[in-house]
Amino acid sequence: MASASTAKAEKRLARYSEQRLAAARGEPTRLSPAGWVRFCLRVFAIVLLLAVCVPLHYLYRVFAYGSPFPMWFLRGTAWIVGARVKRIGTPLRRDVFFISNHVSWIDILALAGASGTAFVAKQELSEVPIIGWLCRLNRTVFVKRENRLGVAEQINALKEALADNWSVTVFPEGTTTDGQSLLPFKSSMLSVLEPPPPGVLVQPVLLDYGEIAEFVGWIGEESGINNAKRVFARRGSFLLKITFLEPFSPVEHRGRKAIATKAREEIEAALVEALGKPLRHFEHIVAAVRYEPPRPSAD
Repeated sequence: MASASTAKAEKRLARYSEQRLAAARGEPTRLSPAGWVRFCLRVFAIVLLLAVCVPLHYLYRVFAYGSPFPMWFLRGTAWIVGARVKRIGTPLRRDVFFISNHVSWIDILALAGASGTAFVAKQELSEVPIIGWLCRLNRTVFVKRENRLGVAEQINALKEALADNWSVTVFPEGTTTDGQSLLPFKSSMLSVLEPPPPGVLVQPVLLDYGEIAEFVGWIGEESGINNAKRVFARRGSFLLKITFLEPFSPVEHRGRKAIATKAREEIEAALVEALGKPLRHFEHIVAAVRYEPPRPSAD
């Protein structure tokens, strides 16, 4: 009986792998009737949650600042799409700059639900129906990575956020990956820390989706809409471990490049430990951050 169950799980994982590879090539995903049912049920649940939380959010804002409803809503949305978040470590609440690896748009829902943080994310995410609006509700700043003006605007937005004592999260890889790789960190994302605002700490964060990471990862030529469709239609739930690593003072590191190096070292060590194997090279070209996978050796 156990072997039959294992074979069924392996068959499903193989089907997900084929679907993911096709999506990464830019091929639209075709859903089964059951997949469409799951997709529609999840969308309906999010709309229902929205109908409850949004009026309460704006009502709360009449009397006080800092409504908790966006955080609760995003946490609930992450749960609806299948993420079962396990928080490891303690996130700082204010005056903190989170630096995290980046796998999926689910990162924003789950991290916001776990810590209430605001974000900087890539512009393409704003174009995903429902998801983009949800992110704006939580003060997400969208930036075109290849746009130098966009980076300058981002830095100003981060300065305002930190001045308000918010927690802010950046994804310095500049794009989403497959959960098995870690791209170079773009230190331009950390320009707001030159010089560091008084009292602000940096806390590295690891997002670990386990064996489902490659499926939920938004990589290659896949559109954001297609990725959301695949995830919404997926059967069952999955574990997402969010590990808040030891915070450090940016004052102790000379400039944004040193801060980026320190954060990446901490995240890489934690990811290698979580995977139980060395990281692999990301197999896709990412023009926005000038990344190309290494060419195979002639040997």
